Amino acid sequence: MHHGKEIYLFFGKYQIYGIIGIIVSSALMSIIIYKVIKITKNNKIENYEQFIEQLYINKTAKDIIKIIIQTFLLISFYVMVAGFSAYFSQELQVPSYIGTTIIVILCYIIFMGNIERLTKVNEILVPILIITIIMLIFQNKEAYNMLEINTKDKSIMKALWDAILYTSYNSIVLIPILLPLSKKLKQKLDIIAVSISCGTMLTILAISIFGLLLKINIDINQIELPTVYVAGMMGKGYKIIYGIIILVSIYTSAISAGYGFLEKYQKAPKQYKKIAILICMIAFIVANIGFTTLVNILYPICGMLGLIQILLIIKKG
Repeated sequence: MHHGKEIYLFFGKYQIYGIIGIIVSSALMSIIIYKVIKITKNNKIENYEQFIEQLYINKTAKDIIKIIIQTFLLISFYVMVAGFSAYFSQELQVPSYIGTTIIVILCYIIFMGNIERLTKVNEILVPILIITIIMLIFQNKEAYNMLEINTKDKSIMKALWDAILYTSYNSIVLIPILLPLSKKLKQKLDIIAVSISCGTMLTILAISIFGLLLKINIDINQIELPTVYVAGMMGKGYKIIYGIIILVSIYTSAISAGYGFLEKYQKAPKQYKKIAILICMIAFIVANIGFTTLVNILYPICGMLGLIQILLIIKKG
């Protein structure tokens, strides 16, 4: 979300209907969070494997969803690598392969070491990112006056469908994060409060980034990292600060996705190392496809794949 590309892909292109889509998506996300925590607590689930067992009766279905999740994690890793290299290309005007080389080396070092310290970076980074985005939007309040209400190719139905896809693809990686959280929530009111709070925060951030996208006065498809571009329009200080935040955020996201993919190989150290080297090498090829192209093609596909899981969660919950 922080780079703005996916917000444009799923919401920004629909103008005012995009805001409706954001609200619908956030509401769905709150429902999914509530349902997942409820399923986890009611069935005393300890890990993601047990959660899948609760949703899927058929073994084939279980195996398919595991493959989908592994595929999504790998896709997310490659998209983040492409995003990191896109920053170097867009903001520093240097060949993208330099950015790719830097992030791949840094990722491999962490894959071979310990990611626990790195994950704590997100605890500091996320609040800073939220504050920065909100500061940017306060500098850009007039942008919402530019919204258009009705055009033939920006229908409300398309916006709602993309809202569902956005919720769907996010839910794939959201569930493993929610499982440990559920242990800390004892009362039903606590679960409701967390679900509503998460949905509300998502709404605020998405609409804030949506507003920033309206500030862009050129074809947004020509920009790899829209929010960084807008930050640059607001002043050099904003550009530098937000650029650093974006790079660190993309890096930690790449680590989380890549490590999530590699986790299943941890019991076989030699295989783990070989797979880690392989995915890092392939990153050079995939990153050349381009960040925008990867987001435009792969995120909607992941959204489609995640729809089955959403339906089963709602039914089971």
